[in-house]
Amino acid sequence: MSQVRHPERLRAFIGALAELLDSEPREGDKLRRGGQLLGQLVSHDDWLPDEYAQPDPERYQQFLLHADSRQRFSIVSFVWGPGQQTPIHDHRVWGLIGMLRGAEHSQGYRRTPAGPLVPDGPRIRLEPGHVEALSPTAGDIHQVSNAFDDQVSVSIHVYGANIGAVHRAVYQPDGSEKLFISGYSNRTLPNIWDLSKETPAS
Repeated sequence: MSQVRHPERLRAFIGALAELLDSEPREGDKLRRGGQLLGQLVSHDDWLPDEYAQPDPERYQQFLLHADSRQRFSIVSFVWGPGQQTPIHDHRVWGLIGMLRGAEHSQGYRRTPAGPLVPDGPRIRLEPGHVEALSPTAGDIHQVSNAFDDQVSVSIHVYGANIGAVHRAVYQPDGSEKLFISGYSNRTLPNIWDLSKETPAS
């Protein structure tokens, strides 16, 4: 993994996103401008500490990087072991996904009038630097997977709430749903906000 040379990049992103949300933009502007900020962050792979990029052989990992004190947003690193994927799920808040390392596939779904879920458009492949937006008003149900069967991938997700505490749902293809609260994988790791205050190595 790359050496962490610029932890201040995350701090700058947090400040810029908070400033954007302070202006109370409409959702379209929030996703567009927030996506631009996230795109800038994930265009560099030199700021995420190794502790927040560790795969697990059993399931994907969801590490909390920062939770806004006003619960307006949270930032999470998703770490995908080879071949790992999520179930079909929703978020119920706006979201942005930025690819940092490797690649992942995102397949959207929509509910048919009869109830079952069907794919909504083609599967999207995210490469490093790419950003995808999610919103309950424009399509919030999807399934995400590592695009590789032989390597780890890492993406950075931003949500319009403390996503680890949000009641949301996983879905079966027939449209039936089960509520869940995801929590986070890093119950014992420090908040990366503290790590990002360290003086970067020259």
